[in-house]
Amino acid sequence: MSRLYLGIDGGQSSTTAVIADETGRILGSGAGGPCNHVTGAEARTKFFSAIGGCISQACAEAHLDAAAVRFAAVCCGFSGGAEDKDAYTRELIRSDRYKITHDAEIALTGATAGEPGIIVIAGTGSIAFGRNAQGKTARAGGWGYVFGDEGGAFDLVRRALRAALQYEEGWGPETSLHSLLLSEAPADTANVLMHRFYATRRSEIARLAPLVTQAADQGDAVAQNLLTDAASALATYATGVYRHLFPANTHVPVAHIGGVFESESYLTAFKEKVRAHTGCEVIAPKFNPSVGALLEALRLDQNPATPDTEQGA
Repeated sequence: MSRLYLGIDGGQSSTTAVIADETGRILGSGAGGPCNHVTGAEARTKFFSAIGGCISQACAEAHLDAAAVRFAAVCCGFSGGAEDKDAYTRELIRSDRYKITHDAEIALTGATAGEPGIIVIAGTGSIAFGRNAQGKTARAGGWGYVFGDEGGAFDLVRRALRAALQYEEGWGPETSLHSLLLSEAPADTANVLMHRFYATRRSEIARLAPLVTQAADQGDAVAQNLLTDAASALATYATGVYRHLFPANTHVPVAHIGGVFESESYLTAFKEKVRAHTGCEVIAPKFNPSVGALLEALRLDQNPATPDTEQGA
């Protein structure tokens, strides 16, 4: 039987599993809920449900017996770190080799197909992570919403609400962000919205980030400045990683992933800032993070094959 490989992207909102054979041909994939909550009395049950469900789906698609399958190598990239998930992973998944790491590493591996470079992730939060040809790694950001996450979706909405509050209180410039936020939320005043946000999940608040792009694209100067400042903050993360890992004037790919980059104006500003700070070009990811995890699993088994995403992952 062909040697089998498993890649898992375990995130805050969803989990994805991908299975491939020794040629890199993808045999099956599965998706499920978040797996980052592994503390408390129900931690094991929740983790096994999320990961086990994804693997079962992938095995079914690949015509494999999930109860009996053993992998040559598995790589799991988990949001929030790997340490508290190691024991559960080894208990759940039968494999000859394991690599259990964080989600930024598999995102980088997927984005550059395993080559040296930098990944900037900007979803609800933000982080930059890089690796050079010698295998040395560095990161910047990822501090969480209290101390960091500049340029992420939550940070954009926080900046927008601050601008709306300043306008409402009479000490900030006029901005359409005020009416857009109150209409979408909805709320009568920015002050009311602020107090509501204190009791709202950050992911729900982050979903309002496209309003900043909408206002900017309609010519709102305040929103345009917010986008530029946020993109500059992310570019600074990338620059910090670049300086740690690469000599000056070295050109390496800087890939991007995350919902905020769906805004063309935001992405354009980010590309300009990265080019100005490092001379590097920003690229779209070659593979998604789950395929990045699969590539790590192949390399863990000294297998040089590249995942064949034409097979459906």
